[in-house]
Amino acid sequence: MGVLLFIIAYILFLPLTIINFMFVRKKGYFLDSAVSIDKFGNREFRASLNKCLIKQNSPYKFGNINETISSVLGKNQKYGYLRKGGKIVCLILDTIDKNHCEKSISWK
Repeated sequence: MGVLLFIIAYILFLPLTIINFMFVRKKGYFLDSAVSIDKFGNREFRASLNKCLIKQNSPYKFGNINETISSVLGKNQKYGYLRKGGKIVCLILDTIDKNHCEKSISWK
């Protein structure tokens, strides 16, 4: 049952987002949605993100629903706890938006 509900939710997400935008018509809607998805990803994929992007001894772990992936990456970048994969992700994000990971640090 869980798999079926997951598939239905996944399929409905994009069309419902577009329909909702038509009603909301708020500037920044898609940025707000992207941050929400980012926070969800930080929580949902914490095991693989912790394993692949940061060193095991890092005190700054993925998994807090109130924090973005970029924020966790920024903390680990600042204190030298990134693995090679984390450095690559930060490089990509920082190329798109200068100092993105550092600017996104949240201490919540």
